[in-house]
Amino acid sequence: MNAATPPAPLVDGFDRRITYLRLSVTDRCDLRCTYCMPEAMQFLPRKEVLSLEELHQMALGFIERGITKIRLTGGEPLVRRDVVELVQALGRKLGDGLEELTITTNGTQLAQHAAALADAGVKRVNVSLDTLDRALFEQLSRRDRLQQVLAGIAAAKAVGLDIKINAVALKGLNETELPTLIEWAHGEGHDVTLIEVMPLGEIEGDRVDHYLPLMAVREALEQRWTLTESTHATGGPARYVDVAETGGRLGFITPLTNNFCAGCNRIRVTTTGQLYPCLGGGEMVDLRGALRSEEPEAQLAAALDEAMRIKPERHHFAIAQRGADPAQPRHMSVTGG
Repeated sequence: MNAATPPAPLVDGFDRRITYLRLSVTDRCDLRCTYCMPEAMQFLPRKEVLSLEELHQMALGFIERGITKIRLTGGEPLVRRDVVELVQALGRKLGDGLEELTITTNGTQLAQHAAALADAGVKRVNVSLDTLDRALFEQLSRRDRLQQVLAGIAAAKAVGLDIKINAVALKGLNETELPTLIEWAHGEGHDVTLIEVMPLGEIEGDRVDHYLPLMAVREALEQRWTLTESTHATGGPARYVDVAETGGRLGFITPLTNNFCAGCNRIRVTTTGQLYPCLGGGEMVDLRGALRSEEPEAQLAAALDEAMRIKPERHHFAIAQRGADPAQPRHMSVTGG
């Protein structure tokens, strides 16, 4: 390929154009949400984690191949030291191949970083928040951090960031208070997306005990509110409705009851540089090896081509019975949420 030939865009074997990268910067987290990981979670040795320079180099390679949206994830991305420097470096590509740079956070560190994120070009953030009840928050996350999360959300709003609240719907836990969470968020001007619990990694309980199909949640909400289909789309898997009574927007992510694979435009890269073309699949290519090879640009390009070749048509998530193994042994915090 000569210098005048632009790199080929990322298109998988099912003719889906891949434009969205979810890039994990750390597997570490300062919460221990019960549906996500065990209390005694064993995090990766730091030597296995890509440096910020490697993450930046890799992201630039993706942008050259047509990635237009990057979401930084974890673990909790804001617990990584100097992560804002990576945000600033990637922010300089906005308008130069990159259209959007976003971040998913649990909100505990958001108050101290919100202004810097906005200055770097981040326009919106997703904040994971399953409840407004302090006791239940501590039960679910094993940490008493609700006030820090709410302060982080307020700080992000104050600097002009758009905020979307992500809540995992959990039978018998936050099920009855989801309307309260939605009303609060819409009252603050924030969108809300509800998510079915995903069977990734071993936890100390059994996910089937708290698996709540969002079809049932929607039916319950329709007894309370008027929901109308929305044309809004963010490039992610959520399907949205408008709620007439609250004036807000509500999304549903349904990997179990209604998979969203046909229009998949995304790939995930772990903090160790493993590219997973599908969240629910075991297919993987090693980008860390490519980055650390003697010909990093050529090896990275070849690895991305391989990822497109092996990306499956759909995932096969299921939560069918007690004691079943998770769909994949790796935790969401390792894959990147």
